[in-house]
Amino acid sequence: MRLYFVALQFLTIVPIPFPRRWQEDELGRSMAFFPLAGLTIGALLAGTDYLIEPWFPGEVVDVLLIALLSAVTGGLHLDGLADVCDGLAARGGRERFLAVMKDPAIGAVGAVGLVIGLLLKYQALSFIPQEVRREALFCFPMLARYSQVQLTVGAQRARSDGLGALFVGGAGPAQLFIAYALTVSIMYLLLGGAGIVISIVSYLFTWLAKLWFHRRLGGITGDVIGCVSEFNEMLCLLAILVWAGRIYGS
Repeated sequence: MRLYFVALQFLTIVPIPFPRRWQEDELGRSMAFFPLAGLTIGALLAGTDYLIEPWFPGEVVDVLLIALLSAVTGGLHLDGLADVCDGLAARGGRERFLAVMKDPAIGAVGAVGLVIGLLLKYQALSFIPQEVRREALFCFPMLARYSQVQLTVGAQRARSDGLGALFVGGAGPAQLFIAYALTVSIMYLLLGGAGIVISIVSYLFTWLAKLWFHRRLGGITGDVIGCVSEFNEMLCLLAILVWAGRIYGS
């Protein structure tokens, strides 16, 4: 349970009932429980949806849920999305890309990436049928946190400093196996066979992203992990939307 709380404390701003300091090696080992931390985020979204749905129009509920997701994670991964978008837009090689990502200021392309990402999640969520809405709210934060583990384990460090370097140094095959087993099992319990298919789609996307960033940057950074996580949230919601549309005719 200790490592679960380390994961939850890192991935969210949710207060835990007792103060806890990380030891450096625990950050990497806690990645085994990143999917459970994501599931906890999903439970918060689903619970909030249940409580406020009777009081507000559906569109307002969806905006509030996306806002809650951004708030409860402290915008950690959204920052990565913006930084990578700015890096992609920068002219130059690897060092220029890394320098732009490290700059705390958000550029125009980063801002556009943020807006499009948030709008895409909002729109996808708003069109998911009610029959699987709560399942979707549980699944997409969890699957995205698993993608962080997959992206990190076995990766090279694009630079020696930053949180990304700590995770790369501490996570290994055992963390990946536990995270994978948890994710696939819960996806199957919530969505049946479709959950397995969506997990495979996410796996392939994350694998391709990992290859691309290794070729472009020589490894990954914390910003890259956050960016790929955000893309996996969008991908999961879109995949559920496509599947649910075929099943429920929505």
